[in-house]
Amino acid sequence: GGVRRRCQRLLYWVPVLFIASILCWSYYAYVTQLCLLTMTNIGEKVVCLVAYHIFFMLFIWSYWKTIFTLPMNPSKEFHLSYSDKESLEREPRGESQQEVLRRAAKDLPIYTRTMSGAIRYCDRCHLVKPDRCHHCSVCDKCILKMDHHCPWVNNCVGFSNYKFFLLFLAYSLVYCLFIAATDLQYFIKFWTNGLPDTQAKFHIMFLFFAAAMFSVSLSSLFGYHCWLVSKNKSTLEVFRAPIFRHRTDKNGFSLGFSKNLRQVFGDEKKYWLLPVFSSLGDGCSFPTCLVNQDPEQGSTPGGLNSTSKNENHLFPAKPLRDSQSHLLTDTPSWSETSVKAEKGKVGMNNPALTMENET
Repeated sequence: GGVRRRCQRLLYWVPVLFIASILCWSYYAYVTQLCLLTMTNIGEKVVCLVAYHIFFMLFIWSYWKTIFTLPMNPSKEFHLSYSDKESLEREPRGESQQEVLRRAAKDLPIYTRTMSGAIRYCDRCHLVKPDRCHHCSVCDKCILKMDHHCPWVNNCVGFSNYKFFLLFLAYSLVYCLFIAATDLQYFIKFWTNGLPDTQAKFHIMFLFFAAAMFSVSLSSLFGYHCWLVSKNKSTLEVFRAPIFRHRTDKNGFSLGFSKNLRQVFGDEKKYWLLPVFSSLGDGCSFPTCLVNQDPEQGSTPGGLNSTSKNENHLFPAKPLRDSQSHLLTDTPSWSETSVKAEKGKVGMNNPALTMENET
C-alpha cells in the first residue's frame, strides 16, 4: 500500500514535468534559435528578449505559486469534538444524530446544505463543511472554496491559490500569444524558403505551432474562469448549484461584478497582476445576497413577511467574518435587529436535518 501510494504521487508529477520540459524547450528555441541566431535587427532582438523575459518570469512565478501553495483546510472550529464524534458513531441514524450535528453547527458561519437539507458533513475528515468547501478524493482532504483538482499543477485549486491559477492562465496565454506573434514572420519565411537551411528552421516552425495550439486552448479556459469570477462561482458550483436552506440558488454568492472581482483579487489594485495572495476573507465564510427569507424563521422588522413570495431580500445568511462583511457595506442594508434575530435562529430551525455525506 505504501509503495503504491508513493508511485501514484510520482505519477501525479508527470503532467507538471511535461509542462516544464515544454517551457525549457521553448526558452531555448525562442531565445537562442530565434532571437540570437535568426533575427538580424539588433533593436528587434533587444525588444523581443526584454519583453519575452518579463512574460516568462511572470508565467514561471504564477505557475510556481499555483503548484506549491498548499490548499487551505477548514479551521479547528469546524471539526467535531471528541465527544460529538463518539455520539455520532454510537447513535443510530436518526434524530439523535441530527441533534449532534445541530449542536456542532449552530454557531458556525455556514448556510449551505445538502440536497436533502442536511448539514454538510464529511465523514472522512470528521468535520462540518464550511460553505463552498468540498472533499478532494485525490488529496483526501476538505479544501476551502474548492474549484477543481488540476493535474497540470498537481494541486487542488481553491481559496488559497485560485488567484494564482487565474494569473497562471493569463500569463501563459500572453506568453504563447507573444511567441506566436513575434515568430509569425519567420514562420512564413520558413515556408517561402526565406530562411537559411539550419536547425533553427525546425525550432521556429514547431515553436509557432506549439504557441498557436496552446493559445487556442488557453484562451477558452481563461475565458471560462473569467466568467466564473464575474459570477462568483466555482467549477463545482456550475455543475451543482449551492443549496441554501430556502432553495437552490445558482447565484447565491454573487455580489455584483465589482465585488466578485475584489473577492478574488482583493481591494488593492497594485497587487492584482502579481502572484501574491490578496484575496478577501478566510475561505470559511462568504457573504451572500439575494436570498429569500427562510419560511421557518419568524417575522423580521420592516415588514419583510408581507411582501410577495417571489421577491428577493437582502439579509445575512450567517454571521460574517469581519474580512468579508465590508463587501456588502454599499448594498441596501438590513437592520441590526434583523441581524440579531437571524444570528439567534441560524442552524436551529431545520427539523428535516439529517446527516448526509458528500464529496
